[in-house]
Amino acid sequence: MNKFFYLLLIAFSYGISYSQIHEIGVFAGGSNYVGDVGPTTYIAPNEMAFGILYKWNKSPRHAYRFSYTQSMLQSNDLDSKEGSRNQRGYSFKNNIKEFSAGLEFNFFDFNLHESKLKVTPYVFSGINYFFHDELYINTAGDTYKEKTGSSMAIPMIVGVKSSLSRNFIIGLEVGARYTFTDNLDGSLPERATLQQFRFGNINNTDWYVFSGITLTYTFGEKPCYCAY
Repeated sequence: MNKFFYLLLIAFSYGISYSQIHEIGVFAGGSNYVGDVGPTTYIAPNEMAFGILYKWNKSPRHAYRFSYTQSMLQSNDLDSKEGSRNQRGYSFKNNIKEFSAGLEFNFFDFNLHESKLKVTPYVFSGINYFFHDELYINTAGDTYKEKTGSSMAIPMIVGVKSSLSRNFIIGLEVGARYTFTDNLDGSLPERATLQQFRFGNINNTDWYVFSGITLTYTFGEKPCYCAY
């Protein structure tokens, strides 16, 4: 019975030691939009994006991740390779303020207690809640803000990260957001008096992408292996 108790205590101590490792840091990079206005290239940052993030590393393979990121989304039909969009000439700008929570998974063990160089690809997904401008574009091509709105999105992030030192980690990542709105670009205004200004494919929702670098600082207690 005592041996069983000791085994449970060791296993619990091992799990707690990893749960006490945290990361806090910053994200800096660019953003781009994909939808009914402008180019349809998925990775083509054209505006600055920045944010903060926190990770709670539950094991060398996975971590809970929370972040706040903001950027200005902008796109212009004149930059599109599609002739119909080029001729139409619509454009817009939209402020995005995003809160994100989810799970980050490492393809290789990324043990923060080890001092040697560590490198691993990773993926992240979860749920986003973001604020944005509700827009509409009139027949003359002028863009107007109707109100501030909010929506949800599913983030799909891939990246690679490496330890710079015992306490600093750098990462390079690209993250597409599949949103639940089709009006980041002003193509689907909700107000009844503005529905005459609707355009584009109403069966597809908008996407936006953040690409950039993360730099985080690690802190927390080191593991304690006790002899029983």
